[in-house]
Amino acid sequence: MKAIGVRQYLPTSDPDCFVEFDQATPAPGPRDLLVRIKAVSVNPVDTKVRAGISAELDEPRVLGWDAAGIVEQVGNDVSLFKPGDAVWYAGSITRPGCNAELQCVDERIAGHKPASLGYAEAAAMPLTAITAWEALFERLGIHRLKDAGKSILIIGGAGGVGSIAIQMASEIAGLTVIATASRDETVAWCRKMGASECINHRNDLKQEFERIGVAEVDYILCLNDTDYYFAIMADVIKPQGSICSIVGNSRPLDLDLLKSKSATFAWEFMFTRAMYETDDMHRQHDLLEEVARLIDAGRLHTTLTRQHGTMSAETLRTAHAKLESGRMIGKLVLDGIAS
Repeated sequence: MKAIGVRQYLPTSDPDCFVEFDQATPAPGPRDLLVRIKAVSVNPVDTKVRAGISAELDEPRVLGWDAAGIVEQVGNDVSLFKPGDAVWYAGSITRPGCNAELQCVDERIAGHKPASLGYAEAAAMPLTAITAWEALFERLGIHRLKDAGKSILIIGGAGGVGSIAIQMASEIAGLTVIATASRDETVAWCRKMGASECINHRNDLKQEFERIGVAEVDYILCLNDTDYYFAIMADVIKPQGSICSIVGNSRPLDLDLLKSKSATFAWEFMFTRAMYETDDMHRQHDLLEEVARLIDAGRLHTTLTRQHGTMSAETLRTAHAKLESGRMIGKLVLDGIAS
């Protein structure tokens, strides 16, 4: 089968940043689906993994952790899917990615594609939807009924995770959402997703809170530079409030800043369940099934903003360059490799 991978880190300005190659079609394990990839999305994790490949590899590493496609074959113990099913998933960072014609994925972390979305629209969402759902409803512990009316600050509202987190927080949980955005187009996008207020992260956030007449928030979801925002998050979180971040820190966080408020801090990493094969790994299947129902009911919407053509070494290179620019709104999607 055809695949596209990275042999060693090269900047996106280098035409050899990605290489196209042939490899054997993977054989599905007992609980695996063999999926023919119809569309993929590119995420910051792709650029980070690529940047970490310092030494030249004997065989290119296939990246990509957001896909929609059709099940071609199932493992002997698969019970949730059958050949011909349309599926969507993010996969596992410990296995080869979706930048290929075919990919194996564990059925416990895959879901049936929303019927109302095409493959490109669907591929934009699994990784970010899982991340946002786990962050909001598991790590922050937001209750979808009794916490309605409470407030949340989402730092990095116009990105992939922010775009779906705003929708989930406002539409599903009934929270008042304050999102950070600095450009006219990102402010407009956040408001379209459901943010009640937007504040400029390029300004002093405490002053921005004063500008909109807000002193504290019940929850914070940090999607950008935990080191930089930690002190201000500790300042504006309500006593007994909760903070969750998806961005790793480069220096120790001063958790003492949260002590007097009895505030909690949690990490969200959507690959945890697949990486460690946790006992509740199947909850990502359940989550994707629920999100698909909400999309088909019109309560959540795709965050696709840019289609970048058919997947190739060249289009992946330009897609990574777009993400690395830091100016991406929503999600960027590529169609599957041409046969």
